[in-house]
Parts: sequence; structure tokens; C-alpha cells
Amino acid sequence: MIRLDRRILTHFDFVQPFLILPIIILSYILVSEANSILAGKQLVYFGVGLAAFLFFFLLPIRKIAWLIPLFYWICIVLLISVDLFGTSKLGAKRWLEFPFIHFTLQPSEIMKPALLLMLGYLIKQRPPEENGYGLKDFLRLSLYILLPFVLILKEPDLGTALILLIVGYAVLFIIGVNKKIWVVIFAGVLLSAPVIYENLHDYQKKRITDFLSEESNYHVRQSIIAIGSGGLKGKPKDEATQTHFKFLPISTSDFIFAYTIERYGFYGGLALLSFYGALIAHLLSLNYGLKDDYFTQTMTSGIGVLIFIYVSINIMMTIGFAPVVGIPLPFYSYGGSSFVTFMCLFGILQNLLAFRFDPTYRLVKFKI
Repeated sequence: MIRLDRRILTHFDFVQPFLILPIIILSYILVSEANSILAGKQLVYFGVGLAAFLFFFLLPIRKIAWLIPLFYWICIVLLISVDLFGTSKLGAKRWLEFPFIHFTLQPSEIMKPALLLMLGYLIKQRPPEENGYGLKDFLRLSLYILLPFVLILKEPDLGTALILLIVGYAVLFIIGVNKKIWVVIFAGVLLSAPVIYENLHDYQKKRITDFLSEESNYHVRQSIIAIGSGGLKGKPKDEATQTHFKFLPISTSDFIFAYTIERYGFYGGLALLSFYGALIAHLLSLNYGLKDDYFTQTMTSGIGVLIFIYVSINIMMTIGFAPVVGIPLPFYSYGGSSFVTFMCLFGILQNLLAFRFDPTYRLVKFKI
């Protein structure tokens, strides 16, 4: 007779799916109302994401941790390949296209789990001292953060590059780095800000100029109108004119939060933010029970910070408090790349949590 090892269910974190599933369900409802064809594709993405989650959840990550550096450097090679053989879309070279099958891959998305795994691997190998990492270890870890940052920035993809940079250093901040190092970095960033701005691409400068101008651009104006028209309780499907008459651009992806407010009002938006806030708080709170498990701490901290950045930038963008960039809401915006990436991340995290007391990684027990 075959039965599942009970320890897997005992250590599985059921709070995560409890907080994520309502976000996915509400997303599908909104996408279905806006475009039935996109809703069908979204179901495919859900299936691929679930398969990715199960793959990483069942993978014996701790046993094959020695492969993590290889995975990281393969991703670096893919990022370099983008510059050499990449496919350009809308003025940016961010994709690799495989011949004959016309399959495109965005290496910067794969780099997100690769970076967190690599940081977790390195921090586990050499944990911080009582006062945090010193300059030597900080520079060593910074190399693994800055290398993909530079390669992705060159594509150009400033948004993804900055997200990786912030997440990487946020993880180091949570794990522990000497305070003097942070003071020096903060001062350096402030002093070099004008130089950084002058070296931005023209379209990146335009986004900042549009953000600082008195009048918002068309996308943001329509988004604010949709949010204002939703009121407290929202509108029925047929009366959500901003979305269904196509005034609100990209209503199922970049501006889906504005669409949410138009349909479900302030209360609906507050409920959505509550789920995100609870998920982020829960992920960060897991660190208190993982005192010496730096590998898992890196993943919980990194994913929590990553979700916080995505949600903050996307919502501030829709209300005119941040430049318009293509940052989706995790598990909510239409699209496959972001959804599958986050499912991979949570599959890795659940693996590290569920099997942290079971070094044998036996999924089943055999009993005659």
C-alpha cells in the first residue's frame, strides 16, 4: 500500500494558497468579462503555472542545491545571448526566439528565481556574523546582484533591472549587513542621481517627465476616471463604460486595478489590497520560525519584497503617483510570464518549507 508522508502536509503552508486563490479567481472573472478569448488563454497559463508549481514542489531542491550556481550562470549566458541573438519588440531586445517552433523566452523572468536561489545558496554557505556582513562579503554578494542588473539594463529594461536590484539588496538588508555600508550606499546614490538620469534612454526620461508634469498622460487620466467612477461599491458589468468602451487602455493587464475599482468600487480594491498585504506580512513573518535556515529565509524575504514592489508600483502607476511602466499585479494581471514565474517561486518556497525537516525527500512510504 502506498500513502503520502504525513510530514509533507504537516509542514505545507496552507495560508499561501488561501490568500492567493481569491486573487486568481477575481482576476479570471474580470478578464472573462473584458475578453472571452483572453480568458481562455488565461486558463492555459493557469495550467502551465500549476504544472510549474508541482514540478518545483516535488523537486529535491536541498539535495541538488549544488546545481544552483550552474542554473544561475546559465541564466547569465541567456541574458548575454539576448544582446547577441535577441528579438526586438517595441524598441527593446528582451527575448530569445527558438527557430522553427517560434517559441520566445524572456531570460529576465527566469533570472528572478535564479537570483534568489543563488543568494540563498551563497548565504547558506557563509552566514552573516553577529553584526551582519562586512564589506568583503557584501561586495562578493553584490557581484551576483549587479551582474544581471547590468545585463538587463542594457536590453533596455529598466523596470525589471531595478526590481532585481532592489529585491537583491532588500534580502541582504533583512539577512543582515553592517549599517555603515548602507549609509555609504545611500549617500552614493543621492550624489550620483544626476549622472544616472543623464544616462537614461530617451523613452525612460520621457516617462519621468510625464510623471512630473502637471497634466497626466492619456493612460493615467483614463485610469483615474475609471477609479473615480467606481465609487464605493462599483458598477454593474454593463455600466463599466471605461473598460468595455475601450477608454481604459490595457485594462486586463497593466491597468487591471483601475478596472477592479470601476467594477467593485473602493471596497473591492480594499479587499484585493488586503489579500496582498496579508500575503506579504505572512511571508515575512515566516522568518521568525526559520532562525538558522538562511536558504528559506532568503526565499521568503525575496518573494515578499518582490510582491510588495510589484503591487506598489502598479497601483501607484494607475493613480498617477509613479511613471507608467509594464509592471503587472502578481497572480492578477493577464499574462503568462509573470504568473508562471511567481508559481515557480512559490513552488520552490513550499518545497523548502514542507521538506525542511525531511532530508530524505521521500514523497511516499511503502507498506505491505
